[in-house]
This record gives sequence, structure tokens and C-alpha cells, in this order.
Amino acid sequence: MSDQEHENEYTDDFVGALELVWGDGFMSPGGKGELALFLEGVDLSGKEVLDVGCGVGGCDVVLAQDYGAGHVLGIDIEQPLIDRAMARAEQAGLSDRMSFQHVEPGPFPLDDASFDIVFSKDAMIHIEDKHALFKEVFRVLRPGGMFVASDWMRRDEEVPGPVAQHWIDTVGLSFGMHSPPYYVDALETAGFVDISTTDRNAFATAAMKADYELMTGEGHEELIRRTGDAADHYIAVWHAGWKAAECGELRPGHLRGTKPAG
Repeated sequence: MSDQEHENEYTDDFVGALELVWGDGFMSPGGKGELALFLEGVDLSGKEVLDVGCGVGGCDVVLAQDYGAGHVLGIDIEQPLIDRAMARAEQAGLSDRMSFQHVEPGPFPLDDASFDIVFSKDAMIHIEDKHALFKEVFRVLRPGGMFVASDWMRRDEEVPGPVAQHWIDTVGLSFGMHSPPYYVDALETAGFVDISTTDRNAFATAAMKADYELMTGEGHEELIRRTGDAADHYIAVWHAGWKAAECGELRPGHLRGTKPAG
């Protein structure tokens, strides 16, 4: 959570590539199936939900439409993504139950204890200071509220190996990657209890391999239509990510924590 000025990184062609392999509205793997896994046992019915790093809003539509969330507020630091999310909510007929807000990097411009659930899907990789982030998540949760999320994590806190570093260099995004134990420490420091993590490395390895094969096979023409001259770059990004996951350094995972009721 930095106060540095942010330059938009998710261009239209990048979002086009993401949605080609991961589905309309989704900017990370797994779609509804992955959401079902990390939301298992979580009751969203009628709840006030905050989505940290909402992207183009595909997850938020699912939270409202399929899980019955009372209201979902999506926040993101990139205005073009917010604009697309708002249009998606309107198209789905859910504008009365979904809203979106452009925010600056740093503390959330939101009231204390104003959400029942804080949700995030694979967006926190862009926030270096996880301790400050989870302190803010804890602050905006009501007592007894739950944080449920997934993120792109790394194997450990050592210097990335050459395969992982190649992926980081190729994708060219602003990453603040940390290991599962680092996330757990940040959650504990913020005050969360009942913390759990689930490793999704095997899933990510298989998914990114399949994505690469789609991009270089039957989806190649559509990738070119969506991304033009950048198509080869995105193919290289997915190949590098697949290999970083395959060697065990890129370790996506699920996270949960609860704010004590008392």
C-alpha cells in the first residue's frame, strides 16, 4: 500500500488476453469454479461485501447473482477497470446491489466496521506492504466478519530463482510477492484469528499450461484479434508463468481469517 502515483498497467489488450483464457469478466484463473472452492462454507446472503482489487467486476457479479450478497463494493486503483466494472453491473441488472470506487494506493477511504466480508481474488500481489493492507482489511470489517481471498504467492522470502525472475521480468507488472507464512504473519499481526491457507500450485500449473496451449492453438487467431502485435508478448508471459508454477516458485493460494467478535 504505497502512496506513489500509480500508472495504469491493465491495458485493454491485456484485459482482452486475460478474458480470453480465464473467461469474460475474470482477470485470474478458475472462474466460478475457483470462487466456489474458496467461498465454500461462507454465507454471503444479504451481506455487505468489499472486493479489494475488483478489476472489471466479473467476480462481483457472481457474488451478487449466485451467492446473494446484499451489496458489493468493488475498489480498484485503475479507473478504466472501474468503468468496465460499472458497465458490467448495469448490463447484468445489478447496479442497485453493486457499486465501484476508484481509490488511490494507501489506506482505504472507507469507514471502520462497515463490511461483513472482505473479499479479494488474486489482486493483492500488487500491494507490497501486506501488514498495512491487512490492518486496513481488519479495520473495515465488522466484529465477527471474515476475510476470504486468494492471491499469487511465492515459495519463500529468498531471492527469486531464474525461472521465477524470468516470469516477473516478462510480465512487467508491479508485484509485491510474498510467501504464505508472510501472509499468515501479516494477518496475525493485524488481529485476525482462525487463519488458514490452501496451496493451489498444482491447479495454477495445470491452468497456465492449458492457457498457453489455447493461446498457441485454437485461440491464437482470437488472441491476435484482441491484442494485435502484443500477442507474442502475452504468449511469452503465460509460458513463463506456467514454468514458474511448474518449478514450485509461483504458489497461488487461498486465505481466510476472522475478526474476533468480541
